[in-house]
Formats: sequence, C-alpha cells, structure tokens
Amino acid sequence: MFGHIPGIEVGAILEDRQALQEAGLHRPTQAGICGRAGEGAESVVLNGGYVDDEDFGDVVIYTGAGGNDRSSGRQVADQTLTRTNRALVENLRTGLPVRVIRGSHEDVHNGPAAGYRYDGLYRVADYWAEPGRDGYRVWRFRLERLEADAPSRGRVAEEPGLFGASRPPERRDTIVSRIVRDSAVTRDVKRLYDFRCQVCGERIETPTGPYAEAAHIRPLGRPHDGPDVLANVLCLCPTHHVAFDLYVFTVADDLSLVGGTGTLRVHPAHPLDLLFLREHRQRYEAANSIP
Repeated sequence: MFGHIPGIEVGAILEDRQALQEAGLHRPTQAGICGRAGEGAESVVLNGGYVDDEDFGDVVIYTGAGGNDRSSGRQVADQTLTRTNRALVENLRTGLPVRVIRGSHEDVHNGPAAGYRYDGLYRVADYWAEPGRDGYRVWRFRLERLEADAPSRGRVAEEPGLFGASRPPERRDTIVSRIVRDSAVTRDVKRLYDFRCQVCGERIETPTGPYAEAAHIRPLGRPHDGPDVLANVLCLCPTHHVAFDLYVFTVADDLSLVGGTGTLRVHPAHPLDLLFLREHRQRYEAANSIP
C-alpha cells in the first residue's frame, strides 16, 4: 500500500520493527526499504543503518540498500541499482510517495527518544551513484517531504475516521530554506529560446501564453548545490525535461545527444558551461550501468 495507512497519524510512535510490520507502515523487520523493482518503494526506515545517510528533516539524502556490514553500518562492497534500490527509482518515475519512518538512532534528525516514529510522506526527487565514505559505490536518493506533512503545519484529518485520535507529537519551530525555481534566470532562458525546446524545437501554446520548462543541469539543493545561473539551465519541453532528469538522454561536448538523436540547440547568447553537462553525463552513465 502506497501513501498513508488508515488509522495511523503522522507522528505516531511504535515500539519496534515488529509493531511497524503489524501496523502496515513498514513490512520488513530488518531491511530499510520496503518495495519491489518495477512496482515502487512503499516505505523506508532511517535508523543509522548506513554511514552515508544525511537527514536534514524536510530533506533526506538516503543511502540505497546493499554492500554494508549490518553490525557497523560500514560499506564493504559496491551497491547495485537493483531490487529495492530500483524500487525507489520507480517512485521517482511514477511520482508515488514513500513513507518515512525515523528511529531513535543519534544520527537521525530529531528522532524519537525510543522506538520508531512515522514522519509522513516524502517524494523521491533525484538519485545518483557516488563513492561513499568507505570508498565503495553507493546509490543515493534525495527524499523531499510533501507539503501536507510539513511539521510546521501539523496534520489534520481530511476524512472522518481516517486517522486515529492519538495526541499529536510535540512540534519544534524550524527555519526551512526553500529553493525558488521560478527565478529571473529560468525566465531569461525561456525568453532567450522564445519558449522553444532546445532538443525538439517544440513551443507549447496555452490560452495564457507560451509554455516551456527550465531544466537545471546540475540540480539545485543538497547535495549537488547547482547554481541558479544561465550556464546551468536548459530550456526544454515537459517531455524532454523529464527525460533529461531521469537520464534517458544526456549531451556530449559537441552538443550531440547521447541516448537520443539530434543535437542540442544553443543560442549564441547562452553561456552554457560544459562542466555541468559532463557531470550530467557521469550521472547518466551511472544510472544506465544496471546489470
């Protein structure tokens, strides 16, 4: 089951992994990811299982499964983009949310004093491979909290009886830095190309005017921290934006498409930085190296 579990409020605390399984929040009693390749991941648990996990609350840089020593959490082998790791990629492709559950481990952001807490729904926003702290390749997934489950707003039941009547968890005031993607730079790149896709040349006309999307080559936000500058942005139609973000294709130094046909159109006034394209190619190659 994807999404919230009827009868379980965001913030509910359960005693142990067995209780999580019985409640339907997270079925495996040991694995950190519950899901299947081709179907998607239902839930993940954060409890210090991998040394490369980074928990910032509203954003989690989650380490995929495999290649680690369970007793120490250290990596002893490369991870592969298969099984439950592949399931998380399916969430990105389809937009399915994933339940995030936090344990009481010291590395977990504002975790419970004991047991496990259900912290609501997150979306899978990005994935990539890189060497982990122990030198082995790990797959990393950027999870972003869905607005409806933001701690600052709490959660109110939309339907009678949908959630239990347990007391809501204690909330702490936090300052959240959010990226404004509709910046002057994104507007500039659209105007530069007259709202035409740099790949297919398509210009979408709507009743309120032309439409195109700005695609950041090096993604904004942790951990990539790409700059919001014209050299790091492409003007794409929605189809090619999604295909670019999901590593269906990339761009070579000569601007030919890798994984596609044709050439990226570049306006003489567009100071495109090849460094960002080369980084995207590295992520493309890693994403397409599935056995």
